[in-house]
Amino acid sequence: MLIAFAVSGVLGLAAVAAIIAVTSGGGGDTANAASVAPALQAAGCTFKTVKASGRKHVTSLDAKIKYNTSPPSNGNHYFSPAIWGFYGSAANPIQVVHNEEHGGVILWWGDKVPQATVDKLHKFYSSSPNGMLGTPYPKLGAKVALTAWTSPEGGTGQGRLAICSAFNEKAFTTFRDAFRGKGPERFPLDTLTPGA
Repeated sequence: MLIAFAVSGVLGLAAVAAIIAVTSGGGGDTANAASVAPALQAAGCTFKTVKASGRKHVTSLDAKIKYNTSPPSNGNHYFSPAIWGFYGSAANPIQVVHNEEHGGVILWWGDKVPQATVDKLHKFYSSSPNGMLGTPYPKLGAKVALTAWTSPEGGTGQGRLAICSAFNEKAFTTFRDAFRGKGPERFPLDTLTPGA
C-alpha cells in the first residue's frame, strides 16, 4: 500500500509539473507560438525573434538606448511603464519597452498608415485591451508592427517583432494570443488595464 501511495504521489507531481509547463507558456515557446510565423507569413508580414539585449532600468526618458529591433521589442528601458492604452500621439518607446517586460503586446503604426487602418487597429485593441498598448511610431512609414518580449519568468528571453504592410486580424490575433502575458516580469492581465 505504501508503494502504491508513493507511486500516486510521484504521478501527481508529474501531472502538476506538466500543467505548469503548459500554462506558463515557457516564454511563448508553445504549440500556440509555433503557429505565429506561418500566420504572419500568410498575411504578408515579416517575423523575427531576437535574443533580448538587457533588462536594466534607466531614469531618463531621453536616454540613448540602442535596440536590436525597430520598433523595440526588448532591452533596457525607463523604470516606469507607459500607461496602458491606445495613443493618438507617439508614446516614448523607452517607456513602452517596460510594458513589454510586463507581458504586453504592442501595436505600432507609421506616419503614412491610413486612418482607416488605424481605426482597425483601435477596434482590434478595444476587443481585448488588457496587456495591450497601441502607439504611433513614425519610422514605420506605411507599415504596422507588433512586438512582444517573451521569457520564462525572471529570464532575459527574446524579443518578437512582426512588421506588416496591412492589418490582418487573424495574424494579429495569433501573435497576441501566443505572446501576451509571457514577459520576463509577469503581471496578471487583469491588472494591465487601460488607464493603469
